[in-house]
Amino acid sequence: MRAVCDTSHMTLKMIGFDGDDTLWRSEDYFAQAQTTFESIVAPYVDLRGDALHQRLYAVEKRNIAVFGYGVKGMALSMIETAIEITDARIAATDIHRIVQLAQSMLQHPVELLPGIREAVERVASRWPVVLITKGDLFHQEAKVRDSGLADLFHRIEIVSEKDVGTYSRLLEEFGIDASQFAMVGNALRSDIAPVVRLGGYGVHIPYHLTWVHEREADVAEPSRMRTLAHANGLYDVLDEIERGMTGTGTRPEPDPAHRGN
Repeated sequence: MRAVCDTSHMTLKMIGFDGDDTLWRSEDYFAQAQTTFESIVAPYVDLRGDALHQRLYAVEKRNIAVFGYGVKGMALSMIETAIEITDARIAATDIHRIVQLAQSMLQHPVELLPGIREAVERVASRWPVVLITKGDLFHQEAKVRDSGLADLFHRIEIVSEKDVGTYSRLLEEFGIDASQFAMVGNALRSDIAPVVRLGGYGVHIPYHLTWVHEREADVAEPSRMRTLAHANGLYDVLDEIERGMTGTGTRPEPDPAHRGN
């Protein structure tokens, strides 16, 4: 009797996507806000450029465990930084300007990155896709809603942190092994390194701006990571990963009936 080799475990079962700066623009607005913040505090202190950025980042970093990620956490850290570096001399009107800055960011329209809808649709035609994003719950929910992409995703997960523990929990809920999962994102720290450490795959699509906190990462097995300049090559890279897993040169055609949701 001829033995049958089960290769079902050697295929990708699900593809995860990050949100901010992978599907839509985000860091641009944070960078603009930081420039505006610098102009607000400039009359009070002799700090500019990297020196001011480092002071703000130090406060943001220590506040992550308290405020979490996103615009609201950044705004509170800006206020705290402004009070600290001015020895509490900053006027209430300038504190109000920082609050208004945060409000404008929270109300900014969602702008999809070029080619991303087409890329996600093509991937979703073959594999179930999930969105795994972190940040303020209300703001992320609004971004997902306004992006027009929600119907493409099998599941949408908004989490407070994206680390090994979070991905391990989610993969258990999805019912798949890490080796059957690939994560697509711009941030090495949040999107790629934890998944690779678990034994999955990462597709890194760098954004032209990345918060310094998200660049602090060591990818344990670089061979399990691919890097792309543009999302339009995503399907082919995922196909390459899967063919490498199965050891076959066959390229399956997308199933038009599968939408991943």
